[in-house]
Amino acid sequence: MDLMSHSSSFLLPCIPPSSEDKKTYALILLNQPLPKFTPLLWNHAKLCLCADGGANRVFDEMPLLLPQQDPLLVRNRYKPDVIKGDMDSIRTEVKDFYANLGSQIVDESQDQDTTDLHKCVSFIQDANPNVDKSDLCILVAGALGGRFDHEIGNINVLCKFSDIRIVLISDDCLIQLLPRTHRHEINILSSVEGPHCGLIPIATASAKATTSGLQWDLDDTEMKFGGLISTSNIVREETITVQSDSDLLWTISIQKPT
Repeated sequence: MDLMSHSSSFLLPCIPPSSEDKKTYALILLNQPLPKFTPLLWNHAKLCLCADGGANRVFDEMPLLLPQQDPLLVRNRYKPDVIKGDMDSIRTEVKDFYANLGSQIVDESQDQDTTDLHKCVSFIQDANPNVDKSDLCILVAGALGGRFDHEIGNINVLCKFSDIRIVLISDDCLIQLLPRTHRHEINILSSVEGPHCGLIPIATASAKATTSGLQWDLDDTEMKFGGLISTSNIVREETITVQSDSDLLWTISIQKPT
């Protein structure tokens, strides 16, 4: 079974080109309050997309995250490359503002069978045909919080695109899928994440899950809803390993700035 390595280096100040992190990052912003570190995520990204009303959030909240700077200059600098969705949430003045700056507006109101996040992930996939999927990482800000059915819809996108690393991020935590097809090595950045973490079976029960580096490691342990799931666990090592016979969700807390 191949090893898949994971790191949350996107939570650190921008990585210089000589860094070992060779991933291509894309950022999707949804219609929920922006995490405080959104400018940091933006600076990592090669491509930035707003999912419909996510453009309102960038327009309204990005200047608030950079209060020492002129709001107009902030809005001009943090211009989404693409605004995509069914266009039922974006305000007209926001759409016109970014269209005048050159943002690509993609109206997919005819497609009511997929979520705006799904539409944006598909766009990124099509826009990067020469990037190996193992080298692509999609960061999603605003995917957690708000309506529970929206959160579940966002988690479903992780399962739909299980061959792409997609990370759902809020001010409190991040969530990503660990596909059963790989053995996973998670490099913990203890200065910005942890110690609280969890592993949750998704879609099907896990008959055998094994970990190392946690306070309460799993050893060929069965996990399922209605039985045991690994919540409120604690990171104890700089490297966590995970192997399971079913897909798992990995979540870890993000530390508050002091």
